[in-house]
Amino acid sequence: MDEMIKLSYKEAMNEIESIVSKLEDNQLNIDELSVKVKRVSELIAYCKSKLHDTEEEVEKILRSMDNQ
Repeated sequence: MDEMIKLSYKEAMNEIESIVSKLEDNQLNIDELSVKVKRVSELIAYCKSKLHDTEEEVEKILRSMDNQ
């Protein structure tokens, strides 16, 4: 997951969309399938984590604004 640190949320989503598109168009051979499915699961976990972290940060900012 270290390479995930270098990815932005948008880049991760673009990669997910690209892989899903290839899956839908049957462009992946059987040898690539498990690797790509694993990559998508890693990217989804990364995106969920980014969303969670962002949500927490926004809530923290909003709470600090309420206390001013």
